[in-house]
Amino acid sequence: MKLQEKINRNKFLKQLGFTGAALFALYTTESCKNEAAGVTPLPSSGLTLDLTDSSYANLKKTGGYIIKSGIVVANYNGNYIAATLTCSHEGRQQITFQSNQWYCTAHGARFDVTGKGLNSEGKKGLTIYQVSLSGNTLTITA
Repeated sequence: MKLQEKINRNKFLKQLGFTGAALFALYTTESCKNEAAGVTPLPSSGLTLDLTDSSYANLKKTGGYIIKSGIVVANYNGNYIAATLTCSHEGRQQITFQSNQWYCTAHGARFDVTGKGLNSEGKKGLTIYQVSLSGNTLTITA
């Protein structure tokens, strides 16, 4: 058996290394997809909730919350507050409201009700929205 081109070990390893690095880069950038993609942004007119709708019944109790259109709305001591569903730590859509704090179930980022980070994962803060109540209509705006 005759080889057309003789390749030395050093050249082979360099070619293998470049190919491996290219594949690694492709794989890792593909895995960093923005998990917030596809979330409907808050319309400029805001988000309106009819609190008489049974799907929002959880908002009637202190500490209760609902998730709608990428927004988490919570009842905080009888007042309504709202934040983005997307955590600033890694962009995961896993913000909940627990023990009077916004909490990301992905990595434990915690934020106070004003969006200020309470631990290292929450140091970038959390987007908070304005909330107004008129009768049974709750309006959330940027």
